[in-house]
Amino acid sequence: MLKSICIGMFFLPDYHYDAKATKRSILNGFLKTDESLLQESAEGGWQDGATAVCVWVLGQRVAVAHIGDAKAVLARSTDGSQNPDGVQALKAIVLTREHKPIFPLERTRIQKSGGFVSSDGRLLGRLEVSRAFGDRQFKKVGLVASPDVYTFEVTDTEHFIILGCDGLWGVFGPSDAVDFVQKLLDEGLPVATVCRRLVREAVRERRCKDNCTAIIIVFKHK
Repeated sequence: MLKSICIGMFFLPDYHYDAKATKRSILNGFLKTDESLLQESAEGGWQDGATAVCVWVLGQRVAVAHIGDAKAVLARSTDGSQNPDGVQALKAIVLTREHKPIFPLERTRIQKSGGFVSSDGRLLGRLEVSRAFGDRQFKKVGLVASPDVYTFEVTDTEHFIILGCDGLWGVFGPSDAVDFVQKLLDEGLPVATVCRRLVREAVRERRCKDNCTAIIIVFKHK
């Protein structure tokens, strides 16, 4: 696999939201990206691939799409409760579902395509994910680049989203990451600085040994 990729925010404030058209466009974009990567890899003689998580802010709607094990976590306030230090408590909501070969729907597709899932949950005993861009040697045995798409409307309860590849989430739990980011944002640090500190914490302090990328999207409320 190539390093997992975490694709950031696409912001279209005047977008006229159409649920079916939006999902169709996202699906087409993922498939075209996969086709392009497969062609490039065939011409270059390499076989790597990558996962992705993407967020589009479409007026007051947000669309999240992903393939593989990259993850999006939303920080949302619920009942107005506060932490012991008096800060508003935020709930971590995982917006994505990991695409692992061992999961029933993924396994069924792989088996119907002539592939198999090994006892350690890997596609053909090698690949840890069941959806990804590229990885052309696995495409004939059930690996696909079709994303799951989730949408929601932004209200005053949504505060920020953390996008991260598997390395980040290997050392940070969703609630842990939300608390870490919230604390730094409440201190008045710029979002870019908070994002760098999140990755630095994962790599230097928590000893993440995998690739580690992150993007933080903060919603501004009037």
